[in-house]
Amino acid sequence: MTVISSTIDFIIDGRQRRARKRRVIIAVLLTLLAATIILTLLLGQSFTPPTDVIRVLLGEDIAGASFTVWQLRLPRAVLAVLAGLSFGLGGVAFQLMLRNPLASPDVIGISSGASAAAIFAIVVLSLNGPMVSVFAVFAGLGIALLVYILSFRNGVAGTRLILVGIGVSAMLESFIAYILSNAPAWTLQEAMRWLTGSVNGAQLGQALPLVLALSVFGSLLLNRSRDLEVLRLGDDTAAALGVRVAKVRVIIIVAAVGMIACATAVAGPIAFVAFLSGPIASRLVGNNGSLLIPAALIGALLVLGGDYFGQFVLPTRYPVGVITGALGAPYLIFLIIRANRSGGSL
Repeated sequence: MTVISSTIDFIIDGRQRRARKRRVIIAVLLTLLAATIILTLLLGQSFTPPTDVIRVLLGEDIAGASFTVWQLRLPRAVLAVLAGLSFGLGGVAFQLMLRNPLASPDVIGISSGASAAAIFAIVVLSLNGPMVSVFAVFAGLGIALLVYILSFRNGVAGTRLILVGIGVSAMLESFIAYILSNAPAWTLQEAMRWLTGSVNGAQLGQALPLVLALSVFGSLLLNRSRDLEVLRLGDDTAAALGVRVAKVRVIIIVAAVGMIACATAVAGPIAFVAFLSGPIASRLVGNNGSLLIPAALIGALLVLGGDYFGQFVLPTRYPVGVITGALGAPYLIFLIIRANRSGGSL
């Protein structure tokens, strides 16, 4: 009995240590995110005293500071955080469900579908504002459905879905290139800015779709976090443990695509945020619980920090999509090289 009791105590202590480690990591990420938000509100091309920032946020009208903080810095920070949360949460959901770090919306065509629809709306239909976002959202959902149907054969294998997604993405990129090659000069600049991924010119009103997407789709994913963890063990094991694999997979795909499409519609396809957030969270958290919240926070840090770095640290201003792309491309190459050397799957 003593040996059994000691074993049980050891298991319980291990679980408690892992839970504490996860809570500490989440607390650190939240602190870093809060600090970055404060930095973006205080310091840009000029420095705004903390007292002025607080007074502006409380509704006071201060000459110069009100415009800088309320009209420029705050909307940009809010949009960057919400878009990053959406990209991080949606991306890691795909990676966990398919047990593959390449299974992100950047790779399997969802971002390309939303981008193609938005470029078509801007260049061919001469639309702007909310209508472009509507086109992007429905196209992202449509491409996700198409990839799912094309890769379905006695279920959906992760590798097959990724390969189909890469093929669909390549076709969509060709379509985008064709549209841009025939675009008039007055729409080409707007289309290119949108394709790069940027929070330039952000307005607080643009945050509403992302708030709704996170409230609805984010809640769905968080409610399915236990099922996602079981799916990491494989479909057969998950089914044996009582998870309705097909139903859960559809719910996760719809929720993740909904968030990614909404974020892409508002901020453009900010490159590799959905791709990077999950692996970084996995490195930090390990097997100490769900990766959903840590990956979402890392996504927010990548977008907010990348935007600030591209605007105020480098000698030339760059959109956030350029900065995250520069981070994500080497990691993608590393994954492919590692898989090639090991002779196995990613």
